[in-house]
Amino acid sequence: MIIFPAIDIIDGKPVRLYKGDFSTAQQVADDALETAMRFVQSGCQWVHMVDLDGSLKKEPVNASAFISVAKETPLKVELGGGIRTMKDIDFYVNNGISRVILGSVALKNPELVKEAVKEFGDVIAVGIDAKNGFAAAEGWVESSQVYFTDLAKQMESAGVKTIIYTDIGRDGTLSGPNMEQLTEINNAVSCNITASGGVTDMKDITALRDKGLYGAICGKSIYQGTLDLTEAVEACR
Repeated sequence: MIIFPAIDIIDGKPVRLYKGDFSTAQQVADDALETAMRFVQSGCQWVHMVDLDGSLKKEPVNASAFISVAKETPLKVELGGGIRTMKDIDFYVNNGISRVILGSVALKNPELVKEAVKEFGDVIAVGIDAKNGFAAAEGWVESSQVYFTDLAKQMESAGVKTIIYTDIGRDGTLSGPNMEQLTEINNAVSCNITASGGVTDMKDITALRDKGLYGAICGKSIYQGTLDLTEAVEACR
């Protein structure tokens, strides 16, 4: 299982949110590049990055922060937030981003996902973020009547190979991942499933690994010290 330490960006600075609420944003580090280099020292090969400003403005906002991490560290960068067009995807891919995550657009414009997969293949991942099992969009402020596994199946049929699943109610809470929903989505599709939201400690990492998940995103647990990143990486080799 791959450990994805997370760097979420607002105004160029790394922050964490509580349950996706922008009013709860707390700066957790001074600099994205410096933070990413610490992840390298812990043995990470990937970093999960999110343009939170972009998710609200529906366009890339903090591109320079992500590109600098991609170009100045050995980490592979997976990036989501504000990516709405083929032009956005092309821009990031041509600037060293290893995986582009389509979130709101997967719910609202599935044809674009099909087009993106056709053009960029496995570089394209889809982020499914759900409240009470139903997909949300636009920085999680809009809800839908689309059940999360139904959206996952739709994305699988569009050719998507990687899905990042976030239970919004667990995100930033340090209350443990939603194992029930993660098991449900992992059984519903053949895609690689990355767990996001609620990861707290090594017990959670071990449980996710033993479920056969592809990856686990760790954010607040790293910044608050409830999870030793080096230990997590070692346990999942």
